[in-house]
Amino acid sequence: MGEVGEMKLSRCGKNSTNDICPFCKNTGWEDVDYKGQKASVECRCGMFKKNRMNNRLKFAALPESFQNTKLSNFDISIYKSKESQKKVSTAMKVIEYWLKNLDAMKENGIGLYLYSYAKGSGKTRMAASIANELIYEKKIQVKFATSLQILNEIKATWNKNDSLISENKLMHFLSITEILIIDDFGMEKHKDCKDWIDDKFNDIINYRYNSKKVTIFTSNLPLDQLKYDDRITNRIMERTFQIPFPEECIREIIAKQNMMELIGAMRREENNCG
Repeated sequence: MGEVGEMKLSRCGKNSTNDICPFCKNTGWEDVDYKGQKASVECRCGMFKKNRMNNRLKFAALPESFQNTKLSNFDISIYKSKESQKKVSTAMKVIEYWLKNLDAMKENGIGLYLYSYAKGSGKTRMAASIANELIYEKKIQVKFATSLQILNEIKATWNKNDSLISENKLMHFLSITEILIIDDFGMEKHKDCKDWIDDKFNDIINYRYNSKKVTIFTSNLPLDQLKYDDRITNRIMERTFQIPFPEECIREIIAKQNMMELIGAMRREENNCG
């Protein structure tokens, strides 16, 4: 990290990240002459790759608190019990195997199902870490949403005055996304519309099953305890590695660590100013 106030150079050689590339005007495409004809090529400034990555991140819609999580900084030692640490270590090995063999997993539509009864056990954090690995390292399109968000988005399409997309288009979008991550699966509380929920998730999951699209789930329930129709759970069972997580909440521990890091940073700043 540079000193406070230090100016950073962009790849176009300018002194501000707000400057416009003289070659592509920040579009990512540069006009060149090719055999007497005007042609567009990827700009030398690297803006095309940056824009593409930004689009992937925007599309993924990861929760802001998890946008920088990585498998490499997923700290197993944060769990108090040795049993929990062992369980997460095993989970990490399975996930690393899955990522290492991603081409084969995609070819067969094999995803992941992370579960534990305990809330705050690290399932969402791990799913977000996997998403970032896929986006940054594998350059793959990922979509992240809770199951409740998906249902609410479907309902929102019913208001034709406010909705920017039809229900059919939204369902198709969720069905064809390269890798879909559904967080908190099975946590919806809609007793009066269970059949409707079953139908919607069956439509999405069945399409992804038939087209061998990878889906990653997190849940507070083992697969055999989900309240969905068997059509849904059987397909998930066939096309995922089921990975148990510890029955231990780590949110409070992470909150304390964040507070200690903040206090440490404030003290270092005070010492530098002194």
